[in-house]
Amino acid sequence: MPASSGPSQHADAIIVGHGLSGLVAACELAAEGKKVLIVDQESEKNLGGQAFWSLGGLFFIDSPEQRLMGIRDSFDNARRDWMTTAGFDRAPEQSDGEDYWAQRWAEKYLEFAAGEKRDWLARMGVAWVPVVGWAERGTGRQQDPGNSVPRFHMTLGTGPGVVEPFERRIREFQGAGLVTFQFRHQVDELLTVGGNVTGVRGSVLAPSDTPRGQVSSREVVGDFEFRAPLVIVASGGIGGNQDLVRKYWPSRLGTAPGFMVTGVPAHVDGRMLGITEQAGGRVVNRDRMWHYTEGLRNHTPIWPGHGIRVLAAPSSMWFDATGRRFASPGIPSVDTLGTLELIQQSGFDYSWFVLNREIISKEFVLSGSEQNPELTSKNLPEYLLNRIRGVPAPVQAFIDKGPDFVTARTLSELTDKMNRLAGTDLLDAADINHQVTQRGTESRNPHSTDPGIQQIRRSQAYLGDNLFRTAPLKSITDPESGPLIAIKMNILTRKSLGGLQTDLSGRVIGSNGQPVPGLFAVGEASGFGGGGYHGYRALEGTFLGGCLFTGRQTGRAVARML
Repeated sequence: MPASSGPSQHADAIIVGHGLSGLVAACELAAEGKKVLIVDQESEKNLGGQAFWSLGGLFFIDSPEQRLMGIRDSFDNARRDWMTTAGFDRAPEQSDGEDYWAQRWAEKYLEFAAGEKRDWLARMGVAWVPVVGWAERGTGRQQDPGNSVPRFHMTLGTGPGVVEPFERRIREFQGAGLVTFQFRHQVDELLTVGGNVTGVRGSVLAPSDTPRGQVSSREVVGDFEFRAPLVIVASGGIGGNQDLVRKYWPSRLGTAPGFMVTGVPAHVDGRMLGITEQAGGRVVNRDRMWHYTEGLRNHTPIWPGHGIRVLAAPSSMWFDATGRRFASPGIPSVDTLGTLELIQQSGFDYSWFVLNREIISKEFVLSGSEQNPELTSKNLPEYLLNRIRGVPAPVQAFIDKGPDFVTARTLSELTDKMNRLAGTDLLDAADINHQVTQRGTESRNPHSTDPGIQQIRRSQAYLGDNLFRTAPLKSITDPESGPLIAIKMNILTRKSLGGLQTDLSGRVIGSNGQPVPGLFAVGEASGFGGGGYHGYRALEGTFLGGCLFTGRQTGRAVARML
């Protein structure tokens, strides 16, 4: 039904959240001449939300970059990988099922990623590193989850480079009077009349000069009420709120870890999900989450418990807290959720990487725009040179100052330092030495069935990894590759895979199975589409992509309804 407006409306549509999905939706609305009001509890310094802090990875299918690297991909291949990885099993064929709209959003997103997504962004000036990354590569067996080919395209400019074209357009629309911002406005309630959402009400927070990402004041200095025919929730997920992460931690993974680091700012607090529920919206797939297993405590934290994720290639050996090497898929870059399950089964909330300087210099990428200064500044030659000429400066800073790193010349010394760092005596030097020596022997066997060795050889067979992301295959204790390094890896909270259930127009579905009139959701608040278009697992490069796609689709749908 077309939306009706009254004399008291402040805009044609209100968007709650000024992150990437909200900006994209606002751009689509303003392009059609609609007036948009964007409210956010943070200051203007946080414009772009979580996307600003990201590495900027995007998922494309059969892209020019893939073809340049000799990668053969197709829509059918990507769809098979996605559906196997997602594992939709919550009544996806029943209209009231939690996975009903999620699976349909996934189908549409795959069409987008194989079609106009790249050209749409390229026309706005976005470009990518020509070497395609291979995230979540899986075991290589067709029935197992993961990307059967590399699809992770890193944006020149990282996360800020993805946000930039939309912020630029928004500023133009703002100058034309089509977009208005109300920063430091915290929504506490969605207004409803007869079941229709008609606006927002909340608290005006004290002005803040707090730098981007840091915790800002919640001092209330006033209140507000804004009305519009349609409201779009673009407030993100729960990754910055460990209380909610623990509350909805999936029972299939046992008890939530006792200690976790946090991969997103504290303002990613999940407040709006509960507020939207109170207005009649349905939240589904709450227990589906995407938390990383390679989290480092930041030596220079920006937000509370600030953690950085390591994107590693397969050469590091991965042990549980007692020193037992993980079985497959507990191999770096293979299967995040599968490894999380192994860590949970170990009974401890941390694990260990054992590697050496040669491996870390070539195979470690730190997630985050601030950890990749050359890429963020769009200096591609310098970025690629750093991948081949030594340990990148941000990685070296963690070796020198990171609280989870120890280095040594011998395995015995390394094991002793690992025990001291953990405050235990769980690790036995002789046992660690035996496992590392055994892996070294297997590295010289051309027919090795060791899963880790097979993954290294699989990585070396891909041109991009061979050139920039995989160290030569040899023993970790090779004297020319030292010193030895051990890293205590923590669980790092990041993304909600579930969220507000939405139809393909972005309309929030209510508990009765029908759209809530006047209410829409985009981005992570909607589980990146439909209440969880990833299912149980992500193929990576699909979080920013989900924000782009839901913002675009919903913004266009809302414009048609006004």
